[in-house]
Formats: sequence, C-alpha cells, structure tokens
Amino acid sequence: MLFSYTARYTRLNNGYMGQLVEWPEVVTEGIDLDDCRSLLRDALNEMILAYQALGQEIPLSNALIEQIPVEVTLVSQSA
Repeated sequence: MLFSYTARYTRLNNGYMGQLVEWPEVVTEGIDLDDCRSLLRDALNEMILAYQALGQEIPLSNALIEQIPVEVTLVSQSA
C-alpha cells in the first residue's frame, strides 16, 4: 500500500530541519532542502522497518493541513 505523509521543513542557520506532521519522531536535518528531503525519506523508511521489527503499529497519514492568514505588525514596522 502507498501512504503519503506531510513533511514540515524549518530553515535553520546552517540548513533545514525536516519532520513528519503525522509522525513527529521522524525528524532529521540537512545542509539544504534537497538534502533534508532525502534524509527525511531515509529516516521514514528506517522508522517503518524499526516499527515493523518491534510489531508496533505504523502511524497512518490523517492530517489536514491548512494555512490560516493573519495580519501582524512587526516590531521593526511600528513607530
């Protein structure tokens, strides 16, 4: 079966951190976005193998991702 997971990427000072929304334990860092994507896919595959070896149930994708717009005045824009 094919399942899809939602990846969240955060820019860091020295690269990117990637984490799965539905399975937060799957997390990694890469030097650029492409590297982080590749490492996150590897981490997901390794976590699936580990869960299967332990007989644990694999979290399935069931997240609903939605952006919520909000207007914010930045400190540098005030005064």
